[in-house]
Amino acid sequence: MKNILVPLGPSDNAKASLQYAADFASDFGANLFVMRSFSLKAKTGSLANIEQKVTENAKAYLTSVVKSIDSKGVDIKIVTYKGDVVSAIKNFDKELQLDLVMMAARSNDVHEEYYLGNTTGKIIKQTNAPTLVIPMGAMYKPAKRILVAFKSGVLKRNSILDPLRAMGQHFHAAMSLLLVKTPGYTDADLQINPGLMDLSQDVSITENTNTYHGVLEYFKEKDPEMLCVFRRKRGFFKKLWEKNHILKKEFYVPVPVLVLSVKKD
Repeated sequence: MKNILVPLGPSDNAKASLQYAADFASDFGANLFVMRSFSLKAKTGSLANIEQKVTENAKAYLTSVVKSIDSKGVDIKIVTYKGDVVSAIKNFDKELQLDLVMMAARSNDVHEEYYLGNTTGKIIKQTNAPTLVIPMGAMYKPAKRILVAFKSGVLKRNSILDPLRAMGQHFHAAMSLLLVKTPGYTDADLQINPGLMDLSQDVSITENTNTYHGVLEYFKEKDPEMLCVFRRKRGFFKKLWEKNHILKKEFYVPVPVLVLSVKKD
């Protein structure tokens, strides 16, 4: 675990998100980059230095958030990007070979409608960088129990599992695998990748309408401190693929969620 990126917007939770990331990076000895992207919609004839001003404002905002936390000795690098946040993450992933993108869920308030807002949902669905979604206001602690849920055991590359493997080894975590047989599954889906099997001998198999409902069935029994799922074109977020925000009634767990992609840009 070398390079971690934290995209920050104008959120009340920015400080808590960055503090979690700093604690995590300190534990792993990783590099931490805090990033803010921006878009310009200036008309012809606008001030020539508008981009410079916006960049300076973005850097000033990030600097203020960095100064407001305990960095735990981590050298936090500030970066900005002209463009949308999805393009920004894809660009930095190619440049830095990101091991992880960290961001906060929308809210833990039971009265809050959304689990993920529009921007966070875009990052989850439209980028392939490994992503860790942190519950709002969560304090960092090593995850000692990790539940890995999937509807197909097929993985084209073992390297997909690198972030999960690194966390499992560093945390000395007990991992449980949950294979959810969904409508239309094939025999090939039931063949679990050896690299995935090597992480745990605890394998549960269930049948359900989708992977999330399978997770709900086993969540209390396994009592995980982290959930890991896979980002597939028609995978864990299949039902939600048409929109970027994710409602709590459609998906919600109170623990960090590690989202791994089966493809790479």
